[in-house]
Amino acid sequence: MNAHVATQSLLPVAVIGAGPVGLAAAAHLITRGIPVRVYEAGGAIADHVRDWGHVRLFSPWSYNIDRAARALLEQNGWQAPKRSRHPTGAELIAEYVQPLADLPAMREAIETAAKVVAVSRLGHDKMKTLGREAAPFTLTIRKPDGSERQDLARAVIDCSGTWAQPNPLGSNGVAVPGEVQAASRITYGIPDVLGVARASYAGKRVLVVGAGHSAANALLDLGRLTQQAPDTEVIWAVRGNSLARLFGGGANDKLAARGALGNDLERLVQNGGVTLHLGSEVATVQAEGNALRVNLRQRDGSLAEVTVDRVIVATGQRPDLGMLREIRLDLDTATESPRALAPLIDPNVHSCGTVRPHGHRELAQPEAGFYIAGIKSYGRAPTFLLATGYEQVRSIVAALAGDMRAADDVQLDLPETGVCSSNLPVADGEGCAIPTAPAVAGGCCGAKPRVRVKASAALG
Repeated sequence: MNAHVATQSLLPVAVIGAGPVGLAAAAHLITRGIPVRVYEAGGAIADHVRDWGHVRLFSPWSYNIDRAARALLEQNGWQAPKRSRHPTGAELIAEYVQPLADLPAMREAIETAAKVVAVSRLGHDKMKTLGREAAPFTLTIRKPDGSERQDLARAVIDCSGTWAQPNPLGSNGVAVPGEVQAASRITYGIPDVLGVARASYAGKRVLVVGAGHSAANALLDLGRLTQQAPDTEVIWAVRGNSLARLFGGGANDKLAARGALGNDLERLVQNGGVTLHLGSEVATVQAEGNALRVNLRQRDGSLAEVTVDRVIVATGQRPDLGMLREIRLDLDTATESPRALAPLIDPNVHSCGTVRPHGHRELAQPEAGFYIAGIKSYGRAPTFLLATGYEQVRSIVAALAGDMRAADDVQLDLPETGVCSSNLPVADGEGCAIPTAPAVAGGCCGAKPRVRVKASAALG
């Protein structure tokens, strides 16, 4: 590994993450004739998507296929799925992502079970400036057996996502007392309660914490489960005082399935077997035999105690910045997204579900040649669509190729949610303070048993 021999122009561009956006970046690089290496920490491509493979996206296929990837696939006889159909995560992999990864040029570029644990500059720590931009990047790759090596790259596009870094139960961003000790009975994200995880939830008392799309999916699936296993009891804790944002814009949502998700959830709350705690945040968790005693702190400071068998934490994710410790970054202090992107996506000020077009200029970092793209570029902010990531990496790759006209010609037309921050109650905290999962949505439920709604009272 000699910097004098391995000149920048001969080195590949490193892409971290072999999910849909990372593979789209690779497709654009291959199309432009730029060498690329893709590093996937999981044992298979799209490892994060596999974790929520049972969940149906609320964006149809027309939003979920990258243009360069489509061209490469069609050159090899691939036929695109029907544009209007909404795939599950598993179908996204089987019908698009895996065929893309199996193309010879892509297959040669991808290495699975290769976790990037550090990114730096050859011969330069974070403090050293002289000659920095001329030095290639070094990526420390860790294999499952614990062995490590360092690879060189001319540029790096970090598409590693956020799914593997879930937010904890605590509304202050840290684990609540007892959360770590109760880990065996706590699930983060969207468990497959109707499939492989059914035995853990059927006939049990389940607490769902969160107010984003992940929580909606978990609640709707649990609502279905109550039809099959009537002894199942569902409790929902939301720290805000309104569900207006999560119930969404209904018919005004430009993504019909996303609007339907909110409608289905509203019906579940009105007619289903859900005990709702508004204005509540988890204060402590304590194991008691085979159960968990959870204290919910109310707006007035009082505690409401609930006893449950399982807890589903659907409070969003955060980016893994540890591997970037030696990279010079300029991130927003709140969202942990690239600073120039933050005003476009910050849910505290963002309105109506639209995001202005953005590309390489907004995603560039002080470290020349380093970019954060995909859902990781949103940091802790919610509501990311694959179409956003595809346009991000198209622009970045064009810039790396020196095609600045194409790089700056960023076009992003995202469907509005039909919910604007100016129309929400002042006290509404859902969706703003609690980031959600990737833009995924489940189906609706049928008739439900009686609903019980409690704003602050303890369960009897």
